[in-house]
This record gives sequence, C-alpha cells and structure tokens, in this order.
Amino acid sequence: MICNKMGISNDGYRKPILEAVRQGTYEVVDEILFKSPRTINCKDEEGHNIIQLAIINHSEKVYNLIHHITERTESYRTMRDSFGNNLVHLAGRLAPTFVLSRTTGAALQLQRELMWREEVEKLMLPLELIKKNKDRKTPAMVFTIEHKELMKQGEEWMKTTAEITAALIVTVVFAAAITVPGGSNQDSGFPVFRKESAFTIFALFNAFSLFTAASAQLLFLSILTARFSEKDFYSVYQED
Repeated sequence: MICNKMGISNDGYRKPILEAVRQGTYEVVDEILFKSPRTINCKDEEGHNIIQLAIINHSEKVYNLIHHITERTESYRTMRDSFGNNLVHLAGRLAPTFVLSRTTGAALQLQRELMWREEVEKLMLPLELIKKNKDRKTPAMVFTIEHKELMKQGEEWMKTTAEITAALIVTVVFAAAITVPGGSNQDSGFPVFRKESAFTIFALFNAFSLFTAASAQLLFLSILTARFSEKDFYSVYQED
C-alpha cells in the first residue's frame, strides 16, 4: 500500500504529490499518479487527501485532472474531514494569496471564488449543501465568514470604479455638447455649419449621447447606493 491511513508513503511520493497539489502543478500530479495510482490515497498532516487539498487550495487544473474519480466514487461526495467539513465547506475557504493574485480586482476575485464553490457543488448531493460541520456552520456560512473582508473590498472596488467611469462619461459628453464644429458666427451667434447636413447628424448623435449618458449616470448611481450581496458579484461579472 502506497499511503496508509496516516498518510505515510512507502515509496517517497507522499510529500511531492501533496506539495504539487497545493501549488497546482498538475503535470507533476499526473506523472506521480501514472507511476503510482494508489498515491491518490495520500493525506497531509490534517488528514486531507489530494482531492480535498485541491479544493482547499483552488488548484483548478489538479481538480480537473482527478474530477472523474470524484464523480464515479460516491464516498468522495459525502466525505468529511476531522472538523466535519464536506467538500463544499472546503470550497468555501478563501483561496491562498498566490491564487487570488492571479485575478485583478477584489470584485473579480470574489466572482472566481463563487464560481469555484459552484463547480464543487455540482458534485454534491443536495442534502450535503446544507449540512453543518462541527462548528455548526453550513457551507454557505463558511463562505460568508471566510470572504467577509474580500466582500468589503469588492464593494469598495465596485463603487470606486463606478465613480471614475461616471466622471469620465460626464466629462466627455459635456465637452462634446458645448463644442460646436466650426464655431459660431460672431454676429448672429448661430453655428457656422448649421445648414450643413453633417451638422444635423452631429446634433442628433450629440443628443443621443446625452440621453445615454443620463441613463448611465442612473445606473452608476444605483451601484453607488446598492447594498451588495454575494450573488451580485457573480451575476454582474458573469463571463459566459
């Protein structure tokens, strides 16, 4: 047996495969599993196997590599660690700093965290999604607690971005509105090109831009006054 119940390896593969899972180096994990398939049973000092470790560390490529094993094995869907956490509890933990840093902006980081949890939820039985661990916390509660600070940062990031974007729109549109192509006749005050068809087209598009700018302002105002929830970060920044 390659790894016993305590996670002790008989062939020296235990530490390399556990560290490769933590770092998300799926090539190393694939090579070790090819040479020694039973290393999938290896566990770290806290009793987490490589599937649980991949989920904790948000090692997406490692998770995808061993995903088919989890799908076919019912025991993985209901497994719990020594603290009573199932896989969704573990997916609710905040990703390591080096993983978060791959995405710019707290709001987008939170979106990826939500997407990661949702991906793991697909494996689980519905009842497991509301199960409590030994601290009497459901997976949703764990996620909220772990991401409290990131949630706060994401809200601030959203509002700051909305303020900057709104200011840019107002500045550009206002500048275009008061700048008449060709200038005005100094005697009459009317635009020099007011009888030209191109000027009429300019006036129409300028009016349309003012309308859309006003609509955008209302949208950004709603962002600035909104009270954000976790699902808002998922839906607003959904990529697909």
